[in-house]
Amino acid sequence: MSTDIHEYLAELDDIPGTRVYTAKRARQGYWMNQFAMTLMKAENRERWKANERAYIDEWPMSENQKQAILDRDYNRCLDLGGNIYFLAKVFSTDGLSFLQAVGTMTGMAPEDYQAMMVAGGRSPEGVRSIKEKR
Repeated sequence: MSTDIHEYLAELDDIPGTRVYTAKRARQGYWMNQFAMTLMKAENRERWKANERAYIDEWPMSENQKQAILDRDYNRCLDLGGNIYFLAKVFSTDGLSFLQAVGTMTGMAPEDYQAMMVAGGRSPEGVRSIKEKR
């Protein structure tokens, strides 16, 4: 039996609390992710810290993408094509650990998020579909 690729990809958007990084998201977030990677260099981190708006305006991102980064709204960044491993350069520049940043994305305190992950992560029981939750 053949599966329609569009139906299959639509199913990935139905996973609660998860944004699957697809080719579509990669294309959408290309410049956002390229910007984030520049923060690997100290001189770029200093330019970013000195004037975030001026630095980000050098990149051909949508205003929504730029504002999501400026707001440090990492969930919105993911929705707009950001990749968490690239975005890690932004929160690392802010002095946040991966644990602290991801905690902000879940609405959990870092200690609670860490305890959940050490205990095995989110339970596979419960809501398995956004559509079914409605």
